[in-house]
Amino acid sequence: MYRYDEFDAAFVAARTAQFSDQVKRRLAGELSEDQFRPLRLMNGLYLQLHAYMLRIAVPYGTLSSKQMRMFAHIARTYDRGYGHFTTRQNIQFNWPKLKDIPTILEELASVEMHAIQTSGNCIRNVTADHFAGAAADEIIDPRPIAEILRQWSSLHPEFSYLPRKFKIAMTGAPNDRAAIRFHDIGLQAATNAAGEIGWEVWVGGGLGRTPMIGKLINSFVPNEHLLAYLESIMRVYNRYGRRDNKYKARIKILVHEEGLETIKGQVEAEFAEVRGGVLTLPQEEVDRITAYFAPPQFTEQPATKIDVAYQSIIDPAYGRWLDHNINSHRVPGYASVTVSLKPVGGAPGDATDKQMDDIADIAERYGFDELRVTHEQNLVLPHVAVADLRAVYDALVATGLAEGNTGLITDMICCPGLDFCALANARSIPIAQEISQKFASPERQAEIGDLKIKISGCINACGHHHVGHIGILGVEKKGGELYQITLGGDATEQAAVGKIVGPGFEADAVPGAIETIVDTYLARRQNADESFIQAYRRLGEAVFKEALYGAA
Repeated sequence: MYRYDEFDAAFVAARTAQFSDQVKRRLAGELSEDQFRPLRLMNGLYLQLHAYMLRIAVPYGTLSSKQMRMFAHIARTYDRGYGHFTTRQNIQFNWPKLKDIPTILEELASVEMHAIQTSGNCIRNVTADHFAGAAADEIIDPRPIAEILRQWSSLHPEFSYLPRKFKIAMTGAPNDRAAIRFHDIGLQAATNAAGEIGWEVWVGGGLGRTPMIGKLINSFVPNEHLLAYLESIMRVYNRYGRRDNKYKARIKILVHEEGLETIKGQVEAEFAEVRGGVLTLPQEEVDRITAYFAPPQFTEQPATKIDVAYQSIIDPAYGRWLDHNINSHRVPGYASVTVSLKPVGGAPGDATDKQMDDIADIAERYGFDELRVTHEQNLVLPHVAVADLRAVYDALVATGLAEGNTGLITDMICCPGLDFCALANARSIPIAQEISQKFASPERQAEIGDLKIKISGCINACGHHHVGHIGILGVEKKGGELYQITLGGDATEQAAVGKIVGPGFEADAVPGAIETIVDTYLARRQNADESFIQAYRRLGEAVFKEALYGAA
């Protein structure tokens, strides 16, 4: 993984010192909250419903055991003993005291981490496929380019105060595990007729109040011109993006209202001016950064496969974990392990300080000292020997994170909701917990199969409800909480925005409504191999709507 050089270390240290001074001035009353707000947001500090919340960047989702242990230390020392992993591959701490923020940032800097640009109207943390560098279907590891984009975008003088926040996601594989079509810019590895590897560029995707699928603006941009091309997009957005209306300020609205061809014309004109200039990315720089991401020293393994069916007979829980939480690796004898942060009845994405310490120990012993954060609020050990899978599983059992449910109905995305967030209209976590408990039976989950539920507590859609196979949106109505249900969303390369199926439900009726939808699917599917989303696309929404609300 990337290591800070002298510039990086000095940059983070200077920024930390600057913000520490701003915090001291706020505590002394020299800065009002209105004056402090834009300063703290650019350093990842929010004022939530009950306390400050600090969001720490995990660039492209990659971190080491040492860095995970620092998260555990922060949770234990400055928070309430846990952290919350987010859909942006970050971690949030919900209860730090303002006076402790400078110390936290200094301690983060000691392990090469920071909170810079995890909020504000700027380019946020660049996210990537959580199996990057390990996946069997990968064309190229996207993380070296993601690191270059991180360096390019950090305190970029033109793009520190954009019309609105800006998010970039990358994948190096044809199977999109980074939801790139729902970002302001999405990058997907591609090859041209000459066999050269470059990037498809998608623009104008996003969720929130107006969910939109990104549009392909360029089918192939080589590495050497990628910075120039992205800077061209950013300049067009910075110039024409709406600053008079925050609801229309995202680039997706600009692309929608002006049309892709108009925006592409503007971008190409800008690109013609800057192409071949100072933004040209030298191959030696790409090689220098890529060297940081050299694969571990894999060794030939005695075991390259595991008999999941047999293991399921002798230990069903272990068999379920093998069946759902293991991803194929590009090197024979190795696998990628998803560590589910979705125990039945738990708050999705949360991990205690002890669990973070334990996971760091597991990664150090069995995973080449490397961890990933997924945009679905789980963790990943990207490189584990097949022969060590049982030992890893046993260690996860001991720390309470051995749930074999990745991709199943209890593996939900869920925002913090009204329990924490000042923007939320409704609670999210209790809804997720109740659904999880209703479908707690492993046999029931296995029968249902692949089904993604995503829950948001407000229209900002931090829980990605628009792209859930089943999406749940909490809204406020007459002083109470009401939950709209959407069906048919998909965050993969088959991108789709879910449709609202009908009137909302009271909180206590939501788990039953989800059960009705699931039962309808099970009764109507063609066979056990037809997933929920496949059945929905074949059947349409009418049969589910009738099951929920009765015949018209």
